[in-house]
Amino acid sequence: MQKPNHTKALLAGVAGTVAMTMLTFIAPMMGMPEMNIPKMLSGFMSVPIVAGWLAHFMVGTMLALFYAYIIALRLPGSPAVKGAIFGLIPWLMAQVMVNPMMGAGVFAVNTPAPMLMVVGSLMGHLIYGGVLGAVYGDSRLSKSIPVPLY
Repeated sequence: MQKPNHTKALLAGVAGTVAMTMLTFIAPMMGMPEMNIPKMLSGFMSVPIVAGWLAHFMVGTMLALFYAYIIALRLPGSPAVKGAIFGLIPWLMAQVMVNPMMGAGVFAVNTPAPMLMVVGSLMGHLIYGGVLGAVYGDSRLSKSIPVPLY
């Protein structure tokens, strides 16, 4: 069994976080509520928005390391499918832990449109995971995005 590639995992985490963030920007154009994660994080922590952005990307990259070291070899399917399945874990954590901490309630029940928030969050986390898995690739195969090891 090959050892996980932390450099590739970090790159995949950034790519997944960027993809998820792009979805949050276009969500209102699709009739979804605003899901500005860095703004929500900065408000929750009472820090400037730049700290919210840093926290958002830190979470995305730390989850990617967890994926690479613990999850990637244990899930079935192609790399993108493995990642999307993994995306269900942070989505569920967001619904039952993060939302209540931020005042939204479990599964966003305290928001004006709970179902839209939950579905939007699910879409974002599936995209995050799918991109994460696709960029990280399959450690058993050499067909993944090459990343130089410095």
